[in-house]
Amino acid sequence: MKRLLSYKKLLLISLFAGFAYNAVAQANMWNETTAKIWLTKKNWKKGLKPDVSPAVNAVVFAQQYHKNPKLWNKVFAFLRDSDLTKMKPGKYVIDGTDAYASISEGPSKTFEASKWESHRKYIDLHYVITGEETIGEAPVSEATVTNHYDEATDNANYEVKGKFYLATPDTFFLFFPGEAHRPNIKVPGYDVVKKLVIKIRFEN
Repeated sequence: MKRLLSYKKLLLISLFAGFAYNAVAQANMWNETTAKIWLTKKNWKKGLKPDVSPAVNAVVFAQQYHKNPKLWNKVFAFLRDSDLTKMKPGKYVIDGTDAYASISEGPSKTFEASKWESHRKYIDLHYVITGEETIGEAPVSEATVTNHYDEATDNANYEVKGKFYLATPDTFFLFFPGEAHRPNIKVPGYDVVKKLVIKIRFEN
């Protein structure tokens, strides 16, 4: 009997150690090379038409996706299967508080009226449904805080010099904690822009 209990204990310890090893191995397997390979294979898209911006941090994207693929697949299914051009502005639940969407429609902002922002609890997915806008990206580590982080709104604001990209219906952007972004900047000729932002819970 004692030998049987000892065997069961050893089995449980071995299983736990195996799970722990796999978690560590998976976390360590993602580097610039492995993440880029995974990204370019596009198995994660599962029929999704718009592509992720080349500005995305591929390593963090790969890590976050593989920590919770079910959640990410729900997010991409919403983006793939919804008729976004016909959906009304408002909020849409994707997976409780772990993933939810907001659709807006209206004029973009002047550069001066836009702000740098970042979040800690959620990843931001930005996608222009119709129209075009300019969107900026910069590391928080290089930014000067103008409004300190507010846990209630999961938001902080900054001043920083960043890189700017054209956002169109062909591409979506992902901004992770540690990455500031400056969205909703007007592109000449586009007076009204329909926009989707999906909040995705960040896995520590």
